[in-house]
Amino acid sequence: MSDATQLKSGRRRTTPHALLALRNIAVFLAKSPTSAFGMVVLAILIFCAAFAPLLATHDPYVQNLQATLQPPGPDHFFGTDELGRDIYSRLLHGSRITLRIIFLVTVVVGPIGLLVGTVAGYFGGRTDTILMRLTDIFLSFPSLILSLAFVAALGPSLSNAIIAISLTAWPPIARLARAETMTFRSADYIAAARLQGASSARIIWRSIVPMCLPSVVIRLTLNMATVILTAAGLGFLGLGAQPPLPEWGAMIATGRRYMIDSWWLVTFPGIAILCVSLAFNLLGDGLRDALDPKQMNRR
Repeated sequence: MSDATQLKSGRRRTTPHALLALRNIAVFLAKSPTSAFGMVVLAILIFCAAFAPLLATHDPYVQNLQATLQPPGPDHFFGTDELGRDIYSRLLHGSRITLRIIFLVTVVVGPIGLLVGTVAGYFGGRTDTILMRLTDIFLSFPSLILSLAFVAALGPSLSNAIIAISLTAWPPIARLARAETMTFRSADYIAAARLQGASSARIIWRSIVPMCLPSVVIRLTLNMATVILTAAGLGFLGLGAQPPLPEWGAMIATGRRYMIDSWWLVTFPGIAILCVSLAFNLLGDGLRDALDPKQMNRR
């Protein structure tokens, strides 16, 4: 084989297929109004979190007792709270906390659920029984109640809330990965890999995990709405982010005492939670259609 032919074949091997696939998925999502809405809302969330110090009109932590409970106006777009802090600026900085929770929970939950599910589904037998009974124990409790128990044991803080949410969010991922693995473990290419002497760890990592990733990504995206609501619930109960952090659930908790006369204290944080949760649900539905060839053919 000539040098030119080797160069061409090397270029073909290094073609960015992943980037092309991501581009096709993005185009597919953009054509759906609901998925496009979810993408726009999440893009706004990321933009606000990235440029919160530039977009904020006031320091989110500075108190001004002469401007307490002011309604929305030119000086304070979303009004002020009981300590005179600007709600608009606090919402912007709170978006950073929301993204931090989403990112850290995803980083923890995805690998744990994928590992437990693929190992249980591939080996089966006693390994499957032990891992799935452990998963069933976590699934038998409501996620919020179990998160409350973990936070009560660890102590109220944002970091402990993230740990508690992660410990309660992995079982559905494990169940899904196990179901996917059980459909693949008898495939011909898995048998061929065994005949070639591939170890079980290599087969799981190189052959099974890539096949489970699309379903797991969809499930993680749909779970983000639950994660946000659970984090807001913990913050509302005083077990999540602690004052003066501008976490949206904690903002609603402090504003509920004044909500009869000062509606803006709970309305704007509530709208933010609603929009972001809805955006993740809509984006997850769009990803399910984009990554499912049967759904794409129907369209």
